[in-house]
Amino acid sequence: MTKVNGSSVKHFILVGFSEYPRAEFILSLFAAGFYMMTLTGNAAIILVSILDSRLHTPMYFFLRNLSFLDVFFTTSVVPQMLVNMWGKNNHISYLGCMVQFTVALALGSTECVLLAVMAIDRYAAVCWPLRYSTIMHQQICHLLAAISWMLGIGNSLFQSSLAIALPLCGHHHVDHFVCELLIIVKLSCVDTRPTESKKLVPRLIILIVPVCVILTSYACIARAVLRMKSAEGRRKAFGTCASHLTVVLLFYGTIMFMYLQPKNNYSQHQGKALAFVYTIVAPSMNPLIYTLRNKDVKRAVRKLMLKH
Repeated sequence: MTKVNGSSVKHFILVGFSEYPRAEFILSLFAAGFYMMTLTGNAAIILVSILDSRLHTPMYFFLRNLSFLDVFFTTSVVPQMLVNMWGKNNHISYLGCMVQFTVALALGSTECVLLAVMAIDRYAAVCWPLRYSTIMHQQICHLLAAISWMLGIGNSLFQSSLAIALPLCGHHHVDHFVCELLIIVKLSCVDTRPTESKKLVPRLIILIVPVCVILTSYACIARAVLRMKSAEGRRKAFGTCASHLTVVLLFYGTIMFMYLQPKNNYSQHQGKALAFVYTIVAPSMNPLIYTLRNKDVKRAVRKLMLKH
């Protein structure tokens, strides 16, 4: 096939689910519904955590960051997806494609690190309750959030630059509903194994290290909870961690399955299904997960509703 560099490519064609028109229309309705849930749910968490002074704690500061990430992450994917599904063509410009997967990767990577930071926060709250306010003071919280964003953006810029530098084949059909890094790499006409090996280290840093931090934190939390004599204390400790752990399992389960499997084992239909879950479904579930079991948030929402 003819090799072309990025500058000569005018657009990509996002195939999406167009081979199944009826299923594509139904999925588009689901995507629109989940997107609205993501916007309203996360906007509510951001608003409530800012307006209610009782929620000005490290836990809600990080949750606010997570909500921002979820809103912008889905916004980088869903509107373009719906335009392609409902419009007359399913084209996306070369520049738009590069921007989309760079932004989405930056936000997704940041969320990976932020979830590990939130696990550390829960560890400090459960295992060091008397020293919690001293350990997780405002400056530390802002520093940890800034590190999360810097690592996420740095990982995205590094991996995206490697992908953009690859020469592309003559065809521009992207068998996905979104410009996704793995798919763009597959369009290359050259051996991508050297590029994949270079991307392995940052992937391990962004995925494996946070997972190890989360597992270690929750192992310490579990040990501390089992040592508690009070059933009420165990219930409260479990309640503060259950929501975060649920989000971790939902997010990391799909991400790790996609990005850590060998390239030769990558199934396109499987990839699209997993991508639909972690880019569209998961962000809409986070507000529900964090509010259904959270008395503080529900109390704050009721207070604001009665006030207005």
